[in-house]
Amino acid sequence: MDWSLYFKDVSIIGSRYLIIASIAFIIWYVLLRKMMGSKKIQEKFPKFNDYAREIGFSILTVFIMAFIPALVLGSPEMARHTKFYLDIKQHGTFYFILAFPIMAIMHDTYFYWMHRLMHHPSVFKLVHLIHHKSTNPSPFAAYAFHPLEAIIEAGIFLVFVFTIPVHLYHLLFFFLFMIVYNVYGHLGWELYPKGFSKHWLGKWINTSVNHNQHHQYFKGNYGLYFLFWDRMMGTIRKDYDERFEEVKNKK
Repeated sequence: MDWSLYFKDVSIIGSRYLIIASIAFIIWYVLLRKMMGSKKIQEKFPKFNDYAREIGFSILTVFIMAFIPALVLGSPEMARHTKFYLDIKQHGTFYFILAFPIMAIMHDTYFYWMHRLMHHPSVFKLVHLIHHKSTNPSPFAAYAFHPLEAIIEAGIFLVFVFTIPVHLYHLLFFFLFMIVYNVYGHLGWELYPKGFSKHWLGKWINTSVNHNQHHQYFKGNYGLYFLFWDRMMGTIRKDYDERFEEVKNKK
């Protein structure tokens, strides 16, 4: 275990979370609150205790998420069994670019099925309830997980490094994209345009309205980046399109 790598990972993951979530919060919950408040997905705002809970559990998640890559890549005896690499030429530029959408599909699939598993009555209260205490989430809810869920969420790192060749930049940029999209999913406002949920492309993309419904009603809408699995498995809420347009038509 390389502890210097661990604290470096804590710094990277933690600073990304705090900076991106804080920027989103300042813009939407402070600067634009009066101007855009009526267009909020759920017009009520979370309470101070909600923000405090979300930030507290998110910081705990940061320390847990940083441990797994530091343990695996910081231990030579473990790292040599991974497919992690540092020279882009080793697998070529074409694969280097192609790996990003591959990782997005893998992560979305992993998240969908793990998410549905965490909603099983036998494990929900133990693992996933903490995240669902945010029935009206804010950007700070992005990492607000119970420690057991944080470990499960961090498991995608193991899936990546042990199944496909992943470069250092794949990990740095993909997980940056992940936290940005995660903050958007918990933002409380919808940034995609009217009609997006019914567009030939947009109907396959997850939105803030979609995930907000999941937090509000606890059932349906289990995807992360995409809606492929939700649509194929019949778990997308039937009122999703209607709710999306309702939110976008608010005055």
